[in-house]
Amino acid sequence: MTDQATRAETRSEEEIPGKPTAASRTTLSHIMTGSGTNLLGTVHGGVIMKLVDDAAGAVAGRHSGGPAVTASMDEMVFLEPVRVGDLVHVRAQVNWTGRSSMEVGVRVMAERWNESTPAQQVGSAYLVFAAVDGDGKPRRVPPVIPETERDKRRYQEAQIRRTHRLARRRAIKELREKRVADGIDSSWRCQAASVTGGVGS
Repeated sequence: MTDQATRAETRSEEEIPGKPTAASRTTLSHIMTGSGTNLLGTVHGGVIMKLVDDAAGAVAGRHSGGPAVTASMDEMVFLEPVRVGDLVHVRAQVNWTGRSSMEVGVRVMAERWNESTPAQQVGSAYLVFAAVDGDGKPRRVPPVIPETERDKRRYQEAQIRRTHRLARRRAIKELREKRVADGIDSSWRCQAASVTGGVGS
């Protein structure tokens, strides 16, 4: 690639216009039925997590203008049980963007479908999505433009979470490499891509 072509490509990447937070903000609503209950008779956490991922994926796709895949889910918190018959509202928005990644914040609200009481927050989560092209390779995303003071706060908090994610991965990678160097756990692969912190690594 010539220097002129490289400069043109860089200029093109730098000129991706930003999108305001509200442009992709989404709410998905769903009435909970008995098909997804757990042994306690309340809605299974995995069902709620699926709704969270669906809403966050819709937001990531809308913001990035194309396919986006779930890279991680952080801090999935269940505050209150969700019951059969609850009308669940899953509200999601892009909090922060990098070159090809986005943090999506999700708030889960629930109310009785046949009552006029206000919706109650029952859960929250933060997910990281990566925008990909038709070949599954990372592609650029528009920067998010925080509009309100709350959006700006969420953007700053997302930057802190990103710093912690990177530091955690780095610390785990260094620990695994040290254990391999010391002759411990030599069968484990200590590549950066495999550092997830889960039991399957």
